[in-house]
Amino acid sequence: MHKNDKIESSERRESKKDSSWVQKSFSQKCYIILLTGCYSCHWKYKQWEKAKLGSCCCSRREQFCFVVLVISFLLSVLLLFVWIEISNEYFGLNWVIFLGTGVWVFASIIFLSLFWILTAYTSLLLIVGILLIREQIKLEMYWCHKVVIVLSILMYVGLLYVLFKFWNDKWLTVGLSLQIFAPYIHLCSITLMVLFTWPVAYCVIYLETEVRIRRYRTAYYKEESLKRCNIFTRLRAIQVAIALPFLLILIFLYLMPLGIQSPCIQEKENLGPKPVFFAHRGAPMHGPENTMMAFEKAVEFGAYGLETDVQLSFDRVPFLMHDHDLARTTNIREVKPEVAWNHSAFFNWTVLSTLNAGKWFLDPWRKPYFNMKYLSEADKRKARNQSIPRLDDLLQLAKKEHKFVIFDLYGPPPKHPLRNTFVEHVTEVILNSNIEPHLIYWLSSYKRGHVRWRAPGFRLVGRLYTIEELEKENIRTINVDYKNLFYRGLKDYKAANININLYLVNEPWLFSLAWCSRIDSVTTDDIPLLSQLDSPHFFMTPRYYMFIWLFMDIISATSIGTIIYFIWQRDMKEEKLLEKARTQTDSVNRAEREVEV
Repeated sequence: MHKNDKIESSERRESKKDSSWVQKSFSQKCYIILLTGCYSCHWKYKQWEKAKLGSCCCSRREQFCFVVLVISFLLSVLLLFVWIEISNEYFGLNWVIFLGTGVWVFASIIFLSLFWILTAYTSLLLIVGILLIREQIKLEMYWCHKVVIVLSILMYVGLLYVLFKFWNDKWLTVGLSLQIFAPYIHLCSITLMVLFTWPVAYCVIYLETEVRIRRYRTAYYKEESLKRCNIFTRLRAIQVAIALPFLLILIFLYLMPLGIQSPCIQEKENLGPKPVFFAHRGAPMHGPENTMMAFEKAVEFGAYGLETDVQLSFDRVPFLMHDHDLARTTNIREVKPEVAWNHSAFFNWTVLSTLNAGKWFLDPWRKPYFNMKYLSEADKRKARNQSIPRLDDLLQLAKKEHKFVIFDLYGPPPKHPLRNTFVEHVTEVILNSNIEPHLIYWLSSYKRGHVRWRAPGFRLVGRLYTIEELEKENIRTINVDYKNLFYRGLKDYKAANININLYLVNEPWLFSLAWCSRIDSVTTDDIPLLSQLDSPHFFMTPRYYMFIWLFMDIISATSIGTIIYFIWQRDMKEEKLLEKARTQTDSVNRAEREVEV
């Protein structure tokens, strides 16, 4: 009877293999060589030891390695998702690294590419491992894979530590992105669950059939009942381990819309006007930042206002510069390398005015943005001849084009002649330019009382203050970081009719979030891109989302049921064929025994 048992198991396995789509495309040997070569670096075919159904697929060490592989895959997916979502912060990351190293590199793009590669690598390795388990071949991960996986996990842990310790505000960006993408993540997740139904149902039904067959055989092999009961427990445990998480995730996804609160799910009549644009340091993707070329480009693109940074030279000339040194955006390292890293405010205007502020922009190793637009030859010639502008140069352009001006005013360092009087001096420079006072957005909170007295026409701008503080100082406009506003009092500011400007908004999804939240204006590097939006991305009415939700639930539930039914019916047909073959074999064996007697 043991011989018959082996014959039946062999026949059943052969029947399963014949129905496998993989072996319809490849020979069995090539298929196994491909799997073992990728996972174990064994590229020669041999008769691999098969793991018994219900037993462990490999040694404890290999089980641990496989668990580590799963952890590495999950971490790579997490960091890839986070890195994609914080794309709005790429320039800031590159700038921080420049401050620490003095070298401009697209570190954000390097990390993004690395996460893509590691995610693809761990995904493929995980799929190969699962296919080996399906073929009941014991796992033996190649040592190079183990080294790469361990190193990648150490890198992930280090990056997560840095994100939590030094850049924890980036997690706020991820949370905001979920407000926009949650409805679409929900729909895509349901689609993936439908696709995963096929392997999950195949495994569970295969194990169920195996249990039934083995239970049937215990009637003939009483002496193995205890051993088989142990196998039944293992098989049931595997079924539960596969099916239960799948079922719980599916239920969670079906109910997920009940907890989704996206600003872009609202009625069309409640959607506010499109936010206007403040050009961040001009148009820094089309001209060197904080140069007249960049501001002229911003005016050309239809900017509502111009944003800049103001510092004061040692001989009291307000000029436009973001960094506290001149190394990144001028040629100071070529003409005066010994003072390249000195504070910008310790240079006289006679020196500053001679520096070139545009050639760096055309250097492929120093360009500020990875996705910069192509420049015409005329624009390249113009960029090569840019110099550091004075504040008065910008004010004259704004007066001519009737554009608003908003700026960060940097206080001079100690021992500067305007250390304590820079606010008074800059106020006088602005008044002497004869620009209309209401075009000035005054950001600095230092000596705000003097500005209110000397230039009452300036529009005073606050930060993330309380409503009471804003009312006390009679401030009706705030300029805030988008990462903080959406988590702190947005509704209160809108209820108090406070005008809100968000910085820095470069991604269409983030601009769409601002639009749906009725933000008045945004500061951006990429006006041409955001100007193309005629309506917010991912906008939908509640009724439409409800329809999509129910439609996807019904379609997915029907598809999942159909897949399970199809696999069940196919398995039942194969089981009937095996039962018929087994009955015929038993009849032959009984006839042979009767003849022998």
